[in-house]
Amino acid sequence: MAFRIVPAESRDVGHVLGMIEALADYEKLRHLCVATEARLSEALFGASPAAEVVLGWEDARPVAFALFFHNFSTFLGRKGLYLEDLFVHPAYRRRGYGTALLVHLARIAVERGCGRFEWAVLDWNTSAAAFYESLGASVLPDWRITRVTGAALERLAARSGFDAG
Repeated sequence: MAFRIVPAESRDVGHVLGMIEALADYEKLRHLCVATEARLSEALFGASPAAEVVLGWEDARPVAFALFFHNFSTFLGRKGLYLEDLFVHPAYRRRGYGTALLVHLARIAVERGCGRFEWAVLDWNTSAAAFYESLGASVLPDWRITRVTGAALERLAARSGFDAG
């Protein structure tokens, strides 16, 4: 089987959405998945793309994807590469495709002068954490992701801020 990794193009948005939905199903978070082809098309391929996607193809079938973007480390004073999602369809796992995607992104990070390449892993996904550690990644024990969404985000944005003037 021939496996290749290529940047997603606008015509691939349906494949990207399908991968996102399959990931949401795997993580038992489908109820939170409200992405649409139109929203993804604008976010990924519009005038000001927010992220990039690479697709992993086995022959003519898209079987894996990785969605990533640049962040910034103030301590390093350099940009980084943040992997938002990586997914390999279960029927195509254990073929080295996840490793290939991570190597591909690590090379992008190095080529772009990034100071680090990072991502999050769900605490219950111990097999993924072990896989990442086998590649040299560190699962940081002291950090927790903090998030504000939906109505809570609207309430926070509506609060009056401190006026230092």
